[in-house]
Amino acid sequence: MDFALATEFSPDEYRFQPEYQHARHTEPNLVSMMQQLHESLDPRTVFACYGKLMGQYLPVHGVKLHCKEYQLSWGSEQGLQIKQAIGFAGEKYELAYQLIAPLVPSQAELLYQMQDLLLLPLFNAIKYDQMARQAMHDALTGLGNRHYYNEAITKSLARSQRHGEMISLVILDLDNFKKLNDQYGHLVGDDVLSTFGQTLKQAIRDTDQAFRIGGDEFLVIVEGDTLAARILCERVLDIMNHHPLLNKFNVQSSLGAAQWCSGDTSQDLYLRADKALYRAKASGRRCYKIDGQA
Repeated sequence: MDFALATEFSPDEYRFQPEYQHARHTEPNLVSMMQQLHESLDPRTVFACYGKLMGQYLPVHGVKLHCKEYQLSWGSEQGLQIKQAIGFAGEKYELAYQLIAPLVPSQAELLYQMQDLLLLPLFNAIKYDQMARQAMHDALTGLGNRHYYNEAITKSLARSQRHGEMISLVILDLDNFKKLNDQYGHLVGDDVLSTFGQTLKQAIRDTDQAFRIGGDEFLVIVEGDTLAARILCERVLDIMNHHPLLNKFNVQSSLGAAQWCSGDTSQDLYLRADKALYRAKASGRRCYKIDGQA
């Protein structure tokens, strides 16, 4: 839709937008807007700030942007929709605005000006966020790395202590992985590790977190007690049993799980899960054991 073709509107249509009603007679300060948009390096915070500024000065009560892996949105999905193509660093994107009334030419001009202010802070924030994610993830599997695990388990245990929520830890490794690596080479070994990482992603719930902390050792922080950990272990083994590549190279896994107890440190929890893992290995591998259970 061409903004220049938008028709006049009735001021009464803005009664549902109190921020706009308050600011519509105020001259927008573009410098102040730019400073506000540059305050955060979180893409969602930057976009929410943009939406709020839009709602203060224009009859906009919702805006969405799909950019790379980011689905950014602010406000309502109701109303008259207009779409606007934007470009940055050679890439094309589309902003979708929800209006409570069409824009008049002066409003369209302001929207263009504010839209230009969004691009640099938003894409700076996206670049920063992507770099931060890369620093916290294992390049081979896409799972969290050791540094990410250390942060995540600290936060999970703190939350458990505050709210009494149950947290369990599952440790997994690939049985005889060194032998497989020596026999078939590192390319096959990397393929197996990557595939096992995908298996974990498939097996865990949205509330669980999976990590590769080095070599063929993997960890999963499970929200729940040992029953939740048991269900996860069984799901991992079942998926592995039906995976063509893992079956081709006879890839097996042993798993050990432990539930957090009050007073446990992250190291205490890890050691108990690790002991359960070694019990699984002593039981013939390709199985799981739970701390404190036979």
